Amino acid sequence: MSETATPAPINPILEADIAAALGPRSIVLVGMMGAGKSTIGRRIAARLHLPFTDADTEIEAAAGMSISDIFEIHGEPYFRDGEARVIARILDGGPTVLATGGGAFMREETRLRIRSKAVSIWLKADPDIIMRRVRRRADRPLLQTPNPEATVSRLLGEREPVYQTADVTIASRDVPHDRIVDECLEALRAHLNGAASAAGPIPKGLNATP
Repeated sequence: MSETATPAPINPILEADIAAALGPRSIVLVGMMGAGKSTIGRRIAARLHLPFTDADTEIEAAAGMSISDIFEIHGEPYFRDGEARVIARILDGGPTVLATGGGAFMREETRLRIRSKAVSIWLKADPDIIMRRVRRRADRPLLQTPNPEATVSRLLGEREPVYQTADVTIASRDVPHDRIVDECLEALRAHLNGAASAAGPIPKGLNATP
């Protein structure tokens, strides 16, 4: 089920430029757990007057159980197959801002589908930020290990080379959410218009990948 947040336009020209260049495509946020994909995604959706969809919420609705229970009862491969199907359905449903789970972008068929139907944003978070944000949560199956810090380091090592193939990279850090949203929107416009090099220096925290 998609959500529509209350719009909070700050730069109507910027938002109109993005909407025009985006056309029928969606915006997909990728990155590690705790990177802020859902929080930032909701705010981007509000700014662009698009619905917001959380893939994990959709997976739980489709399965009729929590992600933790899916992992425990059926295992990770089963979960990943369902995740890929749900993301495909969401992207076939029209423009949205979609927050994906940390492992979703690792699947090649999902990356190819995102590339053809959306623009991807990697919210890049350092290990200490990730741990601080997820430490107290019990709904992260991959962190139910004796050494969660080592698990996060291993996952980052495996996933970052793939995350780097996203269209846009934004540093997720401890600054006001709206600042991250502004950086996402500026980088999106630069990427969509193919004007990253002509737009002058990219503000700190932004990296529009060609």
